[in-house]
Amino acid sequence: MVMTRLAGTVDGVIGVDTHRDTLAAAATDPVGGLLAETSASADAVGYRRLLDFSQAQVPGRRCWAVEGAGSYGAGLVAFLQAHGDRVVEVGRPTRPPRRSGAKSDALDAIRAAREALAQDHVLAPRRRGDREALRVLLATRHSACVAKVSATNQLKALIVGAPEELRAELRGLATKRQITRCARLRDRPARSLEHRMTVRALRLTAHRIKLLAAEAADLRAELERLVAAVAPWLLELPGVGPISAAQVLVSWSYAGRLRSEAAFAALAGANPIPASSGQSPATG
Repeated sequence: MVMTRLAGTVDGVIGVDTHRDTLAAAATDPVGGLLAETSASADAVGYRRLLDFSQAQVPGRRCWAVEGAGSYGAGLVAFLQAHGDRVVEVGRPTRPPRRSGAKSDALDAIRAAREALAQDHVLAPRRRGDREALRVLLATRHSACVAKVSATNQLKALIVGAPEELRAELRGLATKRQITRCARLRDRPARSLEHRMTVRALRLTAHRIKLLAAEAADLRAELERLVAAVAPWLLELPGVGPISAAQVLVSWSYAGRLRSEAAFAALAGANPIPASSGQSPATG
């Protein structure tokens, strides 16, 4: 959700620069003055260490400003929220190369804290639960679709460069028929080595396309089931299918997440999501 300006509402901010294996943290006072720095491992032990650090440096009203809250920082965010701490998300900056070729994680942690203090509106990390379930399925389906397109292009290229007999057999067919025909090709021992290996390549590529298509279809069906459970009214809107509905839920997360969401807010207000879904009634 969108939160108001932090300045004046907290006694300090802990900025965190996240990486796969390490976390760099910096505690600042309410106006961005540096109090202390530390680092920890990106695991349960490290999360506990950072929480102890924050309690020592900012024992009162504190807020965490975490870079990469949906990736390397996801575990830390979940840990902090479970302990009742306030967390906001800050974007990773476009980091120009430094003269030494290295960068300072501590400086990035300080920047995260000060950036959160300077913003008029800060964002809470995206919700997990139903939204994260949809996100991982969408990402996996997208990967399968991209791989299917790549494999189809490869099949087309194989047909173009195939021996004349094969090319004549396949080039006049529609794409779906080419895939079906190639998947059924059989070895022809009497043919040349080039012909036999091309047949094998065509058959394997066609099988790969069919497997990827089946995977994408299965994921689409799973997404439709999840959307129907979380926000069934979205599927009833004209022109909205399970993929676009799932993307709306993933991208929005909660009211205020997007700069322009008047239409989504109106829809969500008229069609609240059940509390059992773990998302706010304004989620669309």
